[in-house]
Amino acid sequence: MAREVDPQATGRAAAFDLWMQAPMPMVTLFKTLDVTPLVRLHRRQGEGFHMLMCWCIGRAAAAEADFYLLPVGDRLMQYDRLAVNTVVTTRSGGIQTCDIPVSEHLPDFRRDYLRLTAQVQDSGEPYELGDDYMVIGTSALAGYEIDGAVNIYAGIYNNPFLIWGKYRRKWGRALLPLSFQFHHTQMDGMPAARFLEQLQAEIRRAGRQA
Repeated sequence: MAREVDPQATGRAAAFDLWMQAPMPMVTLFKTLDVTPLVRLHRRQGEGFHMLMCWCIGRAAAAEADFYLLPVGDRLMQYDRLAVNTVVTTRSGGIQTCDIPVSEHLPDFRRDYLRLTAQVQDSGEPYELGDDYMVIGTSALAGYEIDGAVNIYAGIYNNPFLIWGKYRRKWGRALLPLSFQFHHTQMDGMPAARFLEQLQAEIRRAGRQA
């Protein structure tokens, strides 16, 4: 359940005062990840690469307390649950978005991912979990080699957002550049960088657990 909290009673008090009224409060970090373990899972066991990326993102975010806070309008909201949002191509050829709740275990996440993305694909309607979840946005331009992207900030969608393209082969490894955008009120650069390190660790752990 999402609830409004007093910013001054949280560790984000100074950031709330500094960045809530800033014209451009978003920060973007770039990082190249070694996604070889996920590529191997995809090829050996048929696991969807994008599904695995979303699961690892959710797992990494769940370990960082700042992800459970989000500025919404002029308020700071506290969440108990996280979700990962993905873009789905519909049967009519358009695109829609789909929220998948973060799960600790891959079978649970896989089940929700497959069911909900199929629902969006067939219906052509977005699937949203509602205000009870702090949603992490993702967008994959899997057919193209990009180094990352700086997303548009309209002052409405303050949620963290990751964008990546096609992974690249180098020295026998699969390397994936991505960008991570976040609202400075939600977190500072150090926990954001720590999240990206944790994401790399989750990717390696997924390979070991398979």
